[in-house]
Amino acid sequence: MTFPVVGMVGGGQLARMTHEAGIPLGIKFKLLSDTPQDSAAQVVSEVVIGDYRDLDTLRAFARGCDVITFDHEHVPTEHLRALEADGIPVRPGPDALVHAQDKGVMRAKLTEIGAPCPRHRIVKDPADAAAFAEETGGFPVILKTVRGGYDGKGVWVVRSEADAAEPFRAGVAVLAEEKVDFVRELAANIVRSPHGQAVAYPVVESIQVDGVCDTVIAPAPELDERLAGEAQQLALRIASELGVVGHLAVELFETRDGRILVNELAMRPHNSGHWTQDGAITSQFANHVRAVLDLPLGDPRPRATWTVMCNVLGGDFPDMYQAYLHCMARDPQLKIHMYGKDVKPGRKVGHVNTYGDDLADVRERARHAADYLRGTITE
Repeated sequence: MTFPVVGMVGGGQLARMTHEAGIPLGIKFKLLSDTPQDSAAQVVSEVVIGDYRDLDTLRAFARGCDVITFDHEHVPTEHLRALEADGIPVRPGPDALVHAQDKGVMRAKLTEIGAPCPRHRIVKDPADAAAFAEETGGFPVILKTVRGGYDGKGVWVVRSEADAAEPFRAGVAVLAEEKVDFVRELAANIVRSPHGQAVAYPVVESIQVDGVCDTVIAPAPELDERLAGEAQQLALRIASELGVVGHLAVELFETRDGRILVNELAMRPHNSGHWTQDGAITSQFANHVRAVLDLPLGDPRPRATWTVMCNVLGGDFPDMYQAYLHCMARDPQLKIHMYGKDVKPGRKVGHVNTYGDDLADVRERARHAADYLRGTITE
């Protein structure tokens, strides 16, 4: 019996956890990684070290793969088109992925299909950014480089024309958006297969600290049922309209007047879906594998009333293993997921999941474990 080979471009923690989800299914993985020390390169048996920006490297890597997928969105669009022309299935394909690669393209397409977005437009210089601010009610406004940003990088809160010079130094187009008055950030995660089957996970609340995801609560507490359904339907419609195959995360603002607006798109497993490893019947990683192979998708329903994910960031105590004794003894139900990364201050090196029927208790357990592993607390 021959099992398919999934080629994963990118060696980070998302690739590591996607590979883990494929192991019970007997799925073979081949990895294109920047270095042998990358998170996924430590655990995948077949690793190619190379530059994903080089077409010849990509073509050589793709030989022997039944499908190509990604743990990041940075592969040049024209390279993906070349792989498709070579007959290699690429999922998600370049026509879909470009909307996660280029924020200007994303905003144009979402506006075309009627998806609710903040007011926005491409601006050419600081004076144009100031003109946009005047059009939308004044400073502050948000400026984003259309390509290359993540975890708060490539995003600026601009409070004056003089403050707007920095984004234009990157040498790429700059998108201006109104600064949304929002209650909280939400995320709608869905998975879609090539033949159009799709599943939607519960809408979650995503809590950011300094532009980095800190905590995810599933499902989002006290979210109006109508708005939750609207968010899921919106994510499913975006996936269909854009032709997404695999996992799609739609990051959303919940506004003070009871609306949702699309903030960002990610076409890969996503931090807001890490809770599904332990809190859902089928994780985002397992369903991503199923989707790119066009297998029937798994049940996305939650296993528990509440699941909370907290990211573990690097701190001043690099030997996190020593903290396991306390964390595991204190909470035998705690699930720890570490990425094999060197510990550096502020770097995502793992996450923890907790679950149960009492939200306050579940949140406290997750927060305590993440802080203890980091060394923020010692008791």
